[in-house]
Amino acid sequence: MFNQLDQQTAPTPPLFLTAAFYKFVDLPDFELKREPILEFCETHNIKGIILLAREGINSTISGLENDIRAVLSFLKSDPAFHDLEHKESWTHLKPFRRMKVRLKKEIVTFGVPNINPNINTGTYVKPEDWNSLIQDPNVFLIDTRNDYEVELGTFSGAIDPKIRKFTELAEWVKHQPMLLQDQKPKVAMFCTGGIRCEKSTAYMKSLGFDEVYHLQGGILKYLETIPQDKSLWNGECFVFDERVTVDHALRPGQYHLCRVCRQPITKENENSAKFELGVSCDNCFDQTTEEQKIKARERQKQCVLAAIKNSTHVGDLN
Repeated sequence: MFNQLDQQTAPTPPLFLTAAFYKFVDLPDFELKREPILEFCETHNIKGIILLAREGINSTISGLENDIRAVLSFLKSDPAFHDLEHKESWTHLKPFRRMKVRLKKEIVTFGVPNINPNINTGTYVKPEDWNSLIQDPNVFLIDTRNDYEVELGTFSGAIDPKIRKFTELAEWVKHQPMLLQDQKPKVAMFCTGGIRCEKSTAYMKSLGFDEVYHLQGGILKYLETIPQDKSLWNGECFVFDERVTVDHALRPGQYHLCRVCRQPITKENENSAKFELGVSCDNCFDQTTEEQKIKARERQKQCVLAAIKNSTHVGDLN
C-alpha cells in the first residue's frame, strides 16, 4: 500500500524544452556577443551549446520552457537575430550537461572557401512539399550527414555518400559521374536541422547546378510537421545531445552514446564483450590503448561517485 501511495504522489520529472536554431548573417562583432549571451543563458539555467562566427549563429539549447522562451526573446532583441526561427522538442531527460558559447571560424565546418549561403544557396522546400519532390524519379536525393547518422535512419531512396564528416562531402561530389554530366540533374539535399544543407546546396550552385533544393528546417522540422502515416522517413534521427536519437514523435529513441567515441549504441551492443560503460564499445575498443582505457575507467568512477554524493547528478551518468 505504501509503495502504491508513493507512486501516486511522486512528483513528475520536469519537462525540458529543447530549441534548435541557426542563422547565417554577417556578424562583424560576433566576439563581443559571447559573454552577454553566456551570462543570460547561465542566469536562466540553460544547458547546451551556441556557436558564433562571422557568418552567423548555430545552436541547440535546453531548459525549462519559460527559460528557453526568455533566451529566444533575448536573442531576437538583437537586430541581427530578429527573425530567428527555431525547432522544438520535449523530453524528461537533460539533453546537455553544461552551457557553452564558442567562437568559431564557421558555424558549420565545410572546408570549402568562399561558400556563402547568404549570397547563393538552394531553394527551400517546406516539409509539406518534400514528399512530392523526392518521389520525382528525376531528382537525386542526397543525405549530407555522416555515415553513422545515415545508418540509424534516412528518407526512402536517399543516396548515402558514406562520409565520416561533413568536410568530405565536397570531395565525394567531385567523383560522382551522375552529378557532373553536362546536363546537370535536379538535386535535393537534407540534414538534421538544415544548416549543413545551406552550405552543401550553396556549393552545388557554385558548380553550376541550377535546380538545387533542400529541406527547410531539416529532418527535425519534417518529423515535427508530417504525420507518421504520411511520412517517407525510416528509422530514427541522430541528434548531437544526450538524447542521441529521436523517433518520429521527437521522443528520445532506443540508442545510447558511447562516452569515448561518441557513437550511438543499442542495448544489444552493450551485451558485447567489448563494451564497458564509460570505457569502450564495439566501435572504439580496438582504437584505444590500455592506458586510455584505464583513464576512462577512472573518469567513469568519478561520475559514479559524484552521483552517489549528490542525487541531482544521476541524470549526468552514462
